[in-house]
Amino acid sequence: MASRVGQLHVLTDPRGGQAALEAVAAAVAAGAPVVQVRQKNCTDRALCDFAAAVADICAAFEATCLINDRVDVALAVGAAGTHLGAEDLPVEAARRVAGPDHLIGGTARNPRQARELVAAGADYLGVGPAYATRTKSGLPDPIGPAGVQAVAEAVSVPVIAISGVTVERVSELLAAGAWGVAVTAAVSGAPDPAAATRRFLEELGGAG
Repeated sequence: MASRVGQLHVLTDPRGGQAALEAVAAAVAAGAPVVQVRQKNCTDRALCDFAAAVADICAAFEATCLINDRVDVALAVGAAGTHLGAEDLPVEAARRVAGPDHLIGGTARNPRQARELVAAGADYLGVGPAYATRTKSGLPDPIGPAGVQAVAEAVSVPVIAISGVTVERVSELLAAGAWGVAVTAAVSGAPDPAAATRRFLEELGGAG
């Protein structure tokens, strides 16, 4: 399961469009093992079209494609999995809809939430916010490496640290027990997404 989850999750540029697709292509060509489609404030049709394009790019490089929030869109475009937030479809309901082979991730910020999500069927957890970030507004206070460690010690599934993650912070997150990291601006918003991807993979030990 850990190999399917991957250690580097690249979230798409929330602005979408051709530039976002080009960043995805550059990242997976450089070795990014997982891409998560995160698109807000758009129509279902626009989301589906964008997600399908990302899924096609991922398939060409044998990368895992995840869709944020929407298990229906994930199934429609043939994505490998869905990442669910606290206000999305419950993990157990998504599992009933998507079946046993669909990767399902849940979002947790403390051990209690983490254990509940795993018991409900989550394959991995996105844990954070690890650090403060400007990429997404309205987030609770950062939990830091200590908070990531508390969750990682509470569950047996891969823990992916998210929010405010930079290359320089990877080593302390791995030391805290994170399996990997999820990034948006650090890759999708980088001047050279391929070079940024390679730097993260190096810090992660060269593993996908």
